[in-house]
Amino acid sequence: MAKITREEALNYHSCGRPGKIEVVPTKPYSSQYDLSLAYTPGVAEPCLEIQKNPGDAYIYTAKCNLVAVISNGTAVLGLGDIGTLAGKPVMEGKGLLFKVFADVDVFDIEVDEKDIDKFITVVKAIAPTFGGINLEDIKAPECFDIEERLKKELDIPVFHDDQHGTAIISGAGLLNSLEITGKKINNIRIVINGAGASAISCARLYKKLGVDPGNITMLDSKGVLTTRRTDLNKYKLEFARDLSISTLAEAIQGADMFLGLSTGNVLSKDMIRTMAPDPVVFAMANPTPEISYEDAVDARKDVIIATGRSDYPNQVNNVLGFPFIFRGALDVQAKTINEEMKLAAVNALARLAKEAVPEQVNTAYKVSNLVFGREYIIPKPLDPRLITYVAPAVAKAAMDTGVARKPITDWKAYEIELMKRMGLYDKLIDDIRNSARQNPKTVTFADANNAKVLKAIQIVVNEGIAKPVLLGNAEEIRNLAARHTIELNGIPIIDIHSPEEEERRKRYATLLYEKRRRKGMTYEEALQKIHDPNYFGVMMVDTGEADGFLAGFSNRYASTIRPALQVVGTKGSQKIISGMYIVITKNGPFFFADTTVNINPSARILADTTLLTANEVRKFNMVPRIALLSYSNFGSNRDASPNTVREAVEILHRENPELIVDGEMQANYAFNKKIRQEKFPFSKLADMDVNTVIFPDLNSGNIAYKMMQELGGAEVIGPIVTGLQKPIQVLQMASSVREIVNMAAITVIDAQSCLE
Repeated sequence: MAKITREEALNYHSCGRPGKIEVVPTKPYSSQYDLSLAYTPGVAEPCLEIQKNPGDAYIYTAKCNLVAVISNGTAVLGLGDIGTLAGKPVMEGKGLLFKVFADVDVFDIEVDEKDIDKFITVVKAIAPTFGGINLEDIKAPECFDIEERLKKELDIPVFHDDQHGTAIISGAGLLNSLEITGKKINNIRIVINGAGASAISCARLYKKLGVDPGNITMLDSKGVLTTRRTDLNKYKLEFARDLSISTLAEAIQGADMFLGLSTGNVLSKDMIRTMAPDPVVFAMANPTPEISYEDAVDARKDVIIATGRSDYPNQVNNVLGFPFIFRGALDVQAKTINEEMKLAAVNALARLAKEAVPEQVNTAYKVSNLVFGREYIIPKPLDPRLITYVAPAVAKAAMDTGVARKPITDWKAYEIELMKRMGLYDKLIDDIRNSARQNPKTVTFADANNAKVLKAIQIVVNEGIAKPVLLGNAEEIRNLAARHTIELNGIPIIDIHSPEEEERRKRYATLLYEKRRRKGMTYEEALQKIHDPNYFGVMMVDTGEADGFLAGFSNRYASTIRPALQVVGTKGSQKIISGMYIVITKNGPFFFADTTVNINPSARILADTTLLTANEVRKFNMVPRIALLSYSNFGSNRDASPNTVREAVEILHRENPELIVDGEMQANYAFNKKIRQEKFPFSKLADMDVNTVIFPDLNSGNIAYKMMQELGGAEVIGPIVTGLQKPIQVLQMASSVREIVNMAAITVIDAQSCLE
């Protein structure tokens, strides 16, 4: 983790608009009509409805998605009692995390009041505004009383994250650590160094997970909490034991777990050496842990260590919990966050850590392959699946315990809603994968000696998208899979160079020679080409030994297309192929063509490209509405390029009058139907939204999709080859795992359509 300077931190908070959060309208406001609805007179109607039924505030106001982050500034991070105003940047930061991780809106409220009764009175008075309250940075022991009383007196969730956040995340880490070491939770001995809000909450939660209270030893700054001490408040007394020891060194001997919520460098290497086999060390003082990661692993090779730092494995970070806990609670309009909901979050986090990690998480943390084990016992904060694991678990627990006002009935729809909130869901991609699952086909994969390809293949198998066949050296592929904990059970592997495949190579060479002998290819050349995975894979499809072929991860586009053209050729009357990308935007999916094949197409090729693209769009159960793009509009310029596009449109209107297509037109008129109608009311596209665009040449098509990807933040799927006789698709070089899975699904859909 790069060191952050004072100047960088101050600039971050002060540059541009000061602070880190703002309020953004969610309804139209550009016209007088909009303003009349937003305020007077229209606003009176929802006011009257809420007056009749206060619960309707969840329908007509932002209460349903609004959390108050409330603090009195008495225990701000590691800074202590710095006051409400000085603590405001932290509260704003909490609001930012709520929004970016779970799409929860936040008002930060700094209450300048240390008296418990007065503080509670203030919070109760403003509570109707919110759907939930996150108490933050309030010192112990006052924080316990404040939370306990507010939970009893309010009918919305109240959650002190400093207490429960660390407990929930570390609880998940504890469960998984015990699974790795094979220990039973009711037998382990735990030493907790620290007796503040987090420590007491952790101990309470661990008891609910099954830890024997008699096996918990807690220390504060004065030593072990024992029944002999007379200086303990009621919260510390809960964990006082009849012990004769007083120091950490004494307490740690034979312990299975150390939980540090205290100060840096208090746990020595010698102390760790006295712990039980396979010790679990959660050293969470920040920024300096109770023992450094390096010292811990040097002292004990069998240690499992977690810290609060992002630059070491197993970061216990509260952001894994509170955004998603509130998300689930808000979505069922929970009256409280109870113990069952917290335990549901613990178990959801523990379960997620054992799932295969998405490639984007590996990339974000600059690792090759995160796998459940000693250095990965809890999920990473940037794992996009957190919201769909934790929030539903919390929501279900709220329903099961009777504290939900608005039960969820369709869990799949809820999961989709959560993904949409975070921009993680696109219906077209979901439809593509679902279509493939309906009738999965055999797809041969080249480049199977690459970890990304193997990870994608595992997803393809797990989701039932295709039945893969791998090309490559079996031993190398299996060793690679083992290193990345990828299951290949039952997946065929064909080593195209092995003696066992000699007869098939000869058979394929003979067939290739017969196809190409009048094109100058000898049998010897054909036999040599069959040693190329691209030719071998295409021949598998041509002979019906596979339904589809996917390659290109480590080869240039032409190296994969050429064998396909030579072996299976083009279909239909067009006698061309073209390349199409699906461009996923916030306004929906668009189909771009030609983006990869035809450099400077004639009018006939443009028309044929349009027909091929329209057929491909129909495979995704969409009606193609097509604009042919140019730098001119409907004859406004008579140069060569616009003329070619215009001629292509004339061909299409004449030969395919049923097709919804028009041009030539500039891109703004294609995508903005309002200005298109105003300027060109005669257009065949009328008031329709265009979903397919044909570019006048390869230059413009290729530039456009890449700009959309890099500058517009669009997800692209492709290149999808259209026009080949059989299902053969090409990956972009070095595609992501997600892109490979999507292209595998498209290859299956192509194979399905070939059988229709």
